[in-house]
Amino acid sequence: MLALAALALAGALVQERDAAASEVFRRYSDHVVKVEISERGSGAKSELGSAFFVTARGHLVTNFHVISKLIHDPDRYRAELVDASGGRTAVTVLDIDVVHDLAVLASGRRATPHFTLTAVTLAQGRRLFALGHPRDLGLSIVEGTYNGRLQHTLYERIHFTGSLNPGMSGGPAITGAGVVVGVNVATAGNQVSFLVPVERAMALVAKATRQGYEPPKDFLVSVGGQIREYSDHYVRSLFSDSVPTVELGSYRVPTQPAAFFRCWADADRDEDSPFEVVDHTCSTDDYIYLTRDHSSGLVEFDHRLLTSDRLNRYRFSALYTEQYRSNGVGLAGDEDEVTTFRCRTRNVQSGTLTFKTALCLRRYRKFDGLYDAVLRAAALGHADTGLVTTLTMSGVSFENALLLAKRYLGSVTWKP
Repeated sequence: MLALAALALAGALVQERDAAASEVFRRYSDHVVKVEISERGSGAKSELGSAFFVTARGHLVTNFHVISKLIHDPDRYRAELVDASGGRTAVTVLDIDVVHDLAVLASGRRATPHFTLTAVTLAQGRRLFALGHPRDLGLSIVEGTYNGRLQHTLYERIHFTGSLNPGMSGGPAITGAGVVVGVNVATAGNQVSFLVPVERAMALVAKATRQGYEPPKDFLVSVGGQIREYSDHYVRSLFSDSVPTVELGSYRVPTQPAAFFRCWADADRDEDSPFEVVDHTCSTDDYIYLTRDHSSGLVEFDHRLLTSDRLNRYRFSALYTEQYRSNGVGLAGDEDEVTTFRCRTRNVQSGTLTFKTALCLRRYRKFDGLYDAVLRAAALGHADTGLVTTLTMSGVSFENALLLAKRYLGSVTWKP
């Protein structure tokens, strides 16, 4: 009897969830549309995403990455919304927030069913419903769970336990009562997905719809300015005098310079190897989407300690030189986006240590004053131990690249 009662209860709960999801879809599906980015010459569909109405005057919210091709090449691409009946309406971009991956669109539609954006506070575990167009299969609803805001990010993201898929980007995640909690933005698979908090969309909509607002004449200038403002916000505080350090052999090296960095360490102490390797790596989880092949706003660094009591000084020097030269860059970006790296190599004295350094920079072609920079340094002066350390920065000004490189080297010290 107990087993039958349990089965009946489970069946009732499933029916309740199904009823809730179907009711949410029935009530709010007409608030959500598909966004298509097409190539003007051929009419071919190039990008697909979702958007949702937020005013009765036909304003919509979506992700920046959904409409990024339109921003980069407006003469080549056009954007349309496609509603449930298949009707198409041209849309224009009013404003963007590239750091938080948001955009506000204007459709010119009037008396449109829409969500009213408002700040919301939820308890972890609250059920949410994400709406969007996964893989162009039609408007779909995904049930999931609100699991709070991520702890290790520079800007806030919501952890949504649900299966977001490509094409759902830019759609809303809502409560059963139709309250927008966030904007679908990304997934890591296995039901680990992310939302932009609704407060960010509220701020952008308020700006883009205020009386007298005029869209930027050149959105690429706006993108560049937002990235510079973003990097200035956090770069100037990194590797200050209070940066935490960790011991690697006789060196002290920086670790987790801010809460939004994550760090890992490992070692290779194979008895058959004539040397030992210890690695310590830290990186941000945040990045800014620019194009499919180019992201910005990343900072990461890696320390590699080499020691040996079995190699003579000449063999160890050859090993050390090889490690210094083979430490790769690992930044994406094609020749349309960035120039080639140009490097300056010299020896630098920092405290009691002397480093062989190479500072390499490449310029962003579309965004004035922004660079990717890589500092690689090898500590000199010891016959059986050495430290190769690399700092990688993307989307920073030339001044911030030099400032951060200097601070970074200054935070590496020798422990007698």
